[in-house]
Parts: sequence; C-alpha cells; structure tokens
Amino acid sequence: MIEVVKIDHAEPPQRGIRKAASIIEEGGIIAFPTESFYGLGAAATNSSALQGLFQVKKRDASLPILVLISSIKELSAYVASIPPKALELAMLFWPGGLTLVFEASQDLPPLLTAGTGKIGIRISGHPVAHALTLAVKIPITGTSANISGKRPCTTAEQVVRLFKTQVDLVLDGGVTKGIHPSTVLDVTRDPPLLIRQGIIRAEEIIATGIYTRILTSTEG
Repeated sequence: MIEVVKIDHAEPPQRGIRKAASIIEEGGIIAFPTESFYGLGAAATNSSALQGLFQVKKRDASLPILVLISSIKELSAYVASIPPKALELAMLFWPGGLTLVFEASQDLPPLLTAGTGKIGIRISGHPVAHALTLAVKIPITGTSANISGKRPCTTAEQVVRLFKTQVDLVLDGGVTKGIHPSTVLDVTRDPPLLIRQGIIRAEEIIATGIYTRILTSTEG
C-alpha cells in the first residue's frame, strides 16, 4: 500500500514534507493536495521521473505537464522570456489558481513541454503544495491525480484506491475543493490565449487592466 502522511492544518505542514521532498529528488512520485484537486508531484527536471508519471497517469506524450514553483524569482530559470504584462499578472494572482504559459527554457526536458516549446507555471496557494515546492527547491509537476481524461481525486483515500503502489507517498491534507482546476493562460502572445477556464475567471484578469482582451480557443 501507498504510505499516507496526515497533515495537521493546526500547525505548519512540516510533517511528511521533508520525506515527500526526498522522494521527489530521488525520482519518485508523490500525491499532494492543491486548491482544486490532489496533484501528482515529480521532479520536473528529471526525464525518468516524468516518464514514470506519464505511465502512472496513462497520459499521452503529446500533452504537456504544468509545473509548480515556490517563488516568482525562480521563473527566469525555467522560461526563455518573461513578458512584462505576464509578470504583472503573476504578481497579482500568485500564489493562486492561475497557470501562465511561457516560452520554455531549452534546458527543460522535452517530455515536460510535449514538444510545444512552451511551459505552464504557477505558484500554488495551498499550504501543503507550497511547502513542498519550498522544500524541493526545483520545480515539481502539478498535474492532477487521475488517469488521463478521468475525474481527478479530491481525497487521499481516492488516490490510494486509484494508484495503489504506483505512487510512493500521499500527503493527506483532507478533502480538496474539487470544483475547478487552475485557469491556463498562454501569455506568449498579446492578447493572451485562454487555454482552460478554471479557478480564475477571464473577467477577473481583464478587470486588472493589464490586458484589455483575452482570446478564446475558437479565436486563437
């Protein structure tokens, strides 16, 4: 069975974080709670770990994987360029449910970007997810804990039942909201392209005044 570590929300979520970080650094896969669903975390810079993640999720290699970082300061290490407007959005909505898609650094594994040359990045606002990114000190995958195309898990129990021994550790942070995933916005263009509507509404982004228009997939 998968090892499950219960997180006590009455205190900083340190119990289990160091162990989860060590597993990720050694090329393993862990599950953890986010603002929406449980996610599967692997080292985003480790090609072998990414291959394992794709196998666990039964995910098509043509689909890129978004990543989580711990600070805006880390952004420049993993993207080719940071458009000024995108940086403004990040400063407003991070930590939170907005994934921004940038031109990817050439140093990132091709499997992570699925050959698109782009990478989706965000800072999670969930205390467990954020503590994990701080502990690992490298970007981790933030893909949902599910079989590709199926509904993501909202409890640690669901993760255990679904993945059995395919995941090395589950950080049990209780039931997640499980309503909407993160919003995904491609900021490699202006106006930006809304790839997925989620936690952050397009109207909220436009209301900031940073962008006056956002394209939808039918327009892009």
